[in-house]
Amino acid sequence: MSPEIDHHAREIVSRIVLKGIPWDANSSFCRGAAEAPNHIRKAFHSPSANYFSESGLDFKDHSLLEDRGDLHLSGQEGAQALVEQEVAGILNEGRRPLLLGGDHALTYPALRAMGTHYAGLTVIHFDAHPDLYDELDGNRFSHACPFARAMESGRVARLIQVGIRATTRHQRVQAQRFGVEMHEMRHRPWRLPTIFSGPIYISLDLDVLDPAFAPGVSHFEPGGLTTRELIDILQGLKGRVVGADIVEFNPRQDASGRTAMVAAKLLKEMATLMIQAEGPGGEGAGRKPTGS
Repeated sequence: MSPEIDHHAREIVSRIVLKGIPWDANSSFCRGAAEAPNHIRKAFHSPSANYFSESGLDFKDHSLLEDRGDLHLSGQEGAQALVEQEVAGILNEGRRPLLLGGDHALTYPALRAMGTHYAGLTVIHFDAHPDLYDELDGNRFSHACPFARAMESGRVARLIQVGIRATTRHQRVQAQRFGVEMHEMRHRPWRLPTIFSGPIYISLDLDVLDPAFAPGVSHFEPGGLTTRELIDILQGLKGRVVGADIVEFNPRQDASGRTAMVAAKLLKEMATLMIQAEGPGGEGAGRKPTGS
């Protein structure tokens, strides 16, 4: 690593906080995602790999990423409020959250906090599914609904979805209603936007990957991205990433431990993107005025 990169990293890295959200009460098919955070940590620290991202940041240096463990959820009642409060607290410290789920339901309360803190928030959502249902099985806060709730809240200015290959007629109507930019696998090659001027939140559902690369998920959907394709997309993004999550890893489906290692790899690449993507104007740029 060059001295210039290292100096820049040390100036801004302390802003990244890793937080586990062991919550899967809103999963529609099977449980297990709540167990994911510590499995990802174990893979991250595995001696079978190393702590370097592909661009050269060494995450063995704990100053690059502060791991605050898991959010304590004594029960499911009030879990959304606790997630929102946790993310808001990290943001109020001038830091950036990198959340380890858990199922995708955690993204809605996270975005409530993010969108309150940042004006003009763009969300880049990687997933096999749009997660735009108005409700699923009577649950408006299902892991299949977070982006419907987020768009209704008015806290997200732009939603870009990548890797979609399991949508429904209802969700297509919802996408039109909310002005979602949906990039489906069947329409590749895409012309994805890569340069952004405002704050960005990345939400990464591991089932965006083909099951051959990430079998440890609750909803197998063939025809997805390769790990290399996903990393290339992430590395090509230019903008100020102010928060992110990795969700829907289910260790109960991951007998080989392969998906945990994929998640740990993506953790390093996403953290690197958050570090290196500091845009002009510093951390204060794009923040809502006090009292808004």
